[in-house]
Amino acid sequence: MFTGIITAIGTIDKLTKDGDWQITISTPWACHDIELGASIACSGVCLTVLETGQDWFRIAASQETWDVTAVSSWQVGTKINLERALAMGDELGGHIVSGHVDGLAELLDITPENDSHRLALRAPTELAGFIAAKGSVTLDGISLTVNDVENEVFHVNIIEHTWLHTTLHDRNIGDQINLEIDMLARYVARMIAYQKAQDK
Repeated sequence: MFTGIITAIGTIDKLTKDGDWQITISTPWACHDIELGASIACSGVCLTVLETGQDWFRIAASQETWDVTAVSSWQVGTKINLERALAMGDELGGHIVSGHVDGLAELLDITPENDSHRLALRAPTELAGFIAAKGSVTLDGISLTVNDVENEVFHVNIIEHTWLHTTLHDRNIGDQINLEIDMLARYVARMIAYQKAQDK
């Protein structure tokens, strides 16, 4: 589990296809204390650590991950958001994030507003119903509050700190961004659908 609070920006150092994709990521963290098998959210995708060095770690991405997330757009030099998994007693600063990407949101517009940036995004049709104004959403691993939503299009406001300390400032209109819907919304929708099925 994660909170969507980014603690570092990593850089893709190496990608190789050996069965699954093997990806080496350099990071400002000291990686000697990261246990093999640990989970790290890499731009919102929960991936398992297979090997570590002084300032890098290696993970594997399955074909499923490659096909349904923005991992397939990564190249050597790509910057990604990083968050280590929650530990007992950690501050829960964002919202509960699983690291299981639901789909890709398209970045439609970036509008500066004072010190912030307002982003417009289009969610996949099948996920749009899970996104609510003032609710939570995760974009590239970042916990954000939805400002407003109309059909598939929703807006988020990015404060200066988040803009500067995540990869959002490197994003361009038309980019596909990893999207994870709020876990609470997912379970509420399932409960309603199940109840409707029982009432028939």
